[in-house]
Amino acid sequence: MSEAVVHLQGLTRSFEQGGVRIDVLRGVNLSVGQGEIVALLGPSGSGKSTLLQAVGLLEGGFGGGIAIAGTDASALDASERTQVRRDHLGFVYQFHHLLPDFTAVENVMLPQLVVGTRREQAQVRAEELLGSLGLSGRLTHRPSQLSGGEQQRVAVARALANRPNLVLADEPTGNLDENTSERVLAQFLELVRGEGSAALVATHNERLAAKMDRVVRLHEGVLE
Repeated sequence: MSEAVVHLQGLTRSFEQGGVRIDVLRGVNLSVGQGEIVALLGPSGSGKSTLLQAVGLLEGGFGGGIAIAGTDASALDASERTQVRRDHLGFVYQFHHLLPDFTAVENVMLPQLVVGTRREQAQVRAEELLGSLGLSGRLTHRPSQLSGGEQQRVAVARALANRPNLVLADEPTGNLDENTSERVLAQFLELVRGEGSAALVATHNERLAAKMDRVVRLHEGVLE
C-alpha cells in the first residue's frame, strides 16, 4: 500500500454509563493509503461514528495512536489539532449541514476563505467542484431551494474545497432515497478519485461499500 494518510494503532474509546464502563473501540488498527477509498462497514451502534470522530480529531478521550499525514496527532493540543483538520481533512456528514443563508457556491467558498484563499480563487475552485457534480445551474441557489441530493453534493464539494489528504464521510447518503443515494455516491467516488484524496466512508450498506477500494468491518469495537 502507498504511504499512509492516516494510521491508527491500538485505538480505544470507553464511556461510563450508569456506573458501567462501555468499551466502544477496543484496540483498532487501521491504515489508509494515499488515494485509497476505504469503506468502514458496520451496523448502527457499532462505533463507526466514534471512530470517525477520533480520526477527525473532533474530541478527546481516546487511547492509542493516531497519525495524520505523518503527524502524531495524539500528542497535539487543541489549536494544533484544529490546524491539522484545516490542512489535511474534509468532512461529509449524513446531514449536509450547509449554511442556510449562503448560496451553494458561497458554502463551498467559505472553507477556502477561512484558510486565506483569495476570494476570486475560492469562487473559481467552488464553481469547478460544483460543476463536476452537475450543479453548474444551481450555483446561486440557497440550500432550501435545492433537493436533498443536490444539498449533499454541495456538502461533498465543500469537503473537497481545500484539497484535503483525507475525506471522512459518515453515512454520506443515509438521508437519501435509494436511487439518489446511488447517484450521489457515484459522483462522490469519482470526484474523490479525481482529486487524488483518500477517503474513509462509514456505512451500513453492503452494496455501497462494495463500490470502494477496500472494506473493513467494525464488530464489537474491533476491525475485522
